[in-house]
Amino acid sequence: MVDARGLLCPMPVVMVQKAVKDGHPAEIEVLLDDACAVENVMRYANRQGYTVTSVPEGPDTRLTLKK
Repeated sequence: MVDARGLLCPMPVVMVQKAVKDGHPAEIEVLLDDACAVENVMRYANRQGYTVTSVPEGPDTRLTLKK
């Protein structure tokens, strides 16, 4: 789980990049609270071959990245 709430870009993308590089997981969950960060993480994940599901959770968004 990557909790990037309260952070602005590029930090959420950097955190997801680190999670991908550390273990190349088949699934990563990411919590975000910034619309720009949601778009940027989704764009990065798609380029890395992940399918992204977005679910709003109150003021936050949960992204599930799956390979």
